[in-house]
Amino acid sequence: MRGNRLELLQQIYDKLFETFGPLGWWPAETPFEVVLGAILTQNTAWKNVVKAIDNLRENNALNFRAICDLPAPTLAALIRSSGFYNEKTKKVKSFCEHITQNWNGSLDDFLARDGEELRAELLGIRGIGPETADCIVLYAAYKPSFVVDAYTYRIFSRHGWIDETISYDELRNFFTEALEPNVPFFQEYHALLVKTGHLFCRRKPLCESCPLNVFFEK
Repeated sequence: MRGNRLELLQQIYDKLFETFGPLGWWPAETPFEVVLGAILTQNTAWKNVVKAIDNLRENNALNFRAICDLPAPTLAALIRSSGFYNEKTKKVKSFCEHITQNWNGSLDDFLARDGEELRAELLGIRGIGPETADCIVLYAAYKPSFVVDAYTYRIFSRHGWIDETISYDELRNFFTEALEPNVPFFQEYHALLVKTGHLFCRRKPLCESCPLNVFFEK
């Protein structure tokens, strides 16, 4: 089964890479910017996160220490464009408090841990679920942790490659049990699936023009 799945996953990747080329995702200048973006992108479009990130940058607040020191109402106002800004402020503050209290304020030391241990600890922080944790491990800590999201689920379930009742961890394992751990490959694969989902595998899908249409049985 692993061999068949590996072949399928590689063929999907190759087809998408041939279509889109390298996407260079995640757009961020620092590991903390990745962490912040991973939290802010929950339940919103990335364009709204960009506005929030730019707003923080313009106010000299786009770094760990500055965010930790900002009063919650001020931070909420600066990230308003990301939606659910009061709740996301609490999540960002919880992350800051965790690093300050447990890691002496050193984000670098926190991210330097073993990937699975880091993921487990992230999942214990308020407001960080599996997808957000995997984004932080893969893009901020640069350790192999495959990220799956709503687009991944939609693409693979519509093709019949996974069951519609599959859980997040089961879908993640669908990839990690077949693929060798490889950070750049995992990053590119995630980006290619997001691109495909955004352009083609929408709620009302554009199947005929989708590059993965070749995988449907005729």
